[in-house]
Amino acid sequence: MPSQQKVIKELLTSYGHTFAEDAGIRLKNTPQPLYQTLVLACLLSARIRSSAAVASARELREAGLRDPRRMADSDWQERVDALGRGGYRRYDERTATQLGDGAQLVLDRWGGDLRRMRDEAGGDLDKLRGLLQEVPGLGPAGADIFLREVQAVWPEASPYLDAKAREGAKRLGLPDAPPKLARLAGDAEPAVFAAALVRAAVDKNVAEECKRAAEESDGD
Repeated sequence: MPSQQKVIKELLTSYGHTFAEDAGIRLKNTPQPLYQTLVLACLLSARIRSSAAVASARELREAGLRDPRRMADSDWQERVDALGRGGYRRYDERTATQLGDGAQLVLDRWGGDLRRMRDEAGGDLDKLRGLLQEVPGLGPAGADIFLREVQAVWPEASPYLDAKAREGAKRLGLPDAPPKLARLAGDAEPAVFAAALVRAAVDKNVAEECKRAAEESDGD
């Protein structure tokens, strides 16, 4: 059986990138990329392929809907069309409504700047999760996705290894306790590690591939 460190190395080598990176979001602690990551989390939290959610987030951005003001002011059909181009067809109409309502809430409650939401939580992660879930379309799973992605720039959330990431750890034969996982990951970027674990959770082939590659490297 390969060492856990080698399994993690193979996982990070092949799948070490965040979903925000896949969507073309250059995450920084500034309003636009934080909002774009919130939109991505809303899209990823539905029962739909992650590739369609990522593609739809790109389409919304390319349509100019990069911040809550532009999203709130956009036409509902414009949002539906962008989601459709990304392959987000099953939930496109409902999601288009939620995106508009959510953008208006972010504007009204936090002046379009999610850093104010962070300030309101005052470092309390449970309170932050609750505030996130006030956004239409963003339930517990969506809040987890957002926090997994932004832990690189909101260090109070790090290491954020939610149930889905821990499910991936189990598939890889790794411990599922967050402190143990974080120690095994060493200096790996926590958001990258969490995203890679999620990929192992949603696709069993990822876990098998990484374990097989680690075994082969043990035999070298």
